[in-house]
Amino acid sequence: MALTKAERRRRIKNRIRKVSFGTDARPRLAVYRSNREIYAQIIDDNSGLTLAAASSREKEISEIKGSKSEVATAVGKAIAEKAIKAGVEQVAFDRGGYLYHGRVKALADGAREGGLKF
Repeated sequence: MALTKAERRRRIKNRIRKVSFGTDARPRLAVYRSNREIYAQIIDDNSGLTLAAASSREKEISEIKGSKSEVATAVGKAIAEKAIKAGVEQVAFDRGGYLYHGRVKALADGAREGGLKF
């Protein structure tokens, strides 16, 4: 029985979420990637709150002309800046079932450049 891409990603995502849990001391940096956009949220799973969010649809970031990886790097820097304003320096990275390369890796590298530790 062959799995569809969506089913395979859902299984991987569930496997990651068993281990990756955001606390108030170390919230979770969750990534969602669509074909065109990329989104990142910093989530405290204990209280169920989103502490910071950034996406490629924000005005400053959507004006960037470049590849999707360059836009993902800008989203990473933006989420790091918002997280530091919210008092978060360390996060647990949740790649959301996506492979750690391309846009997901670019977002993570941008977040590290912005000052987040994970």
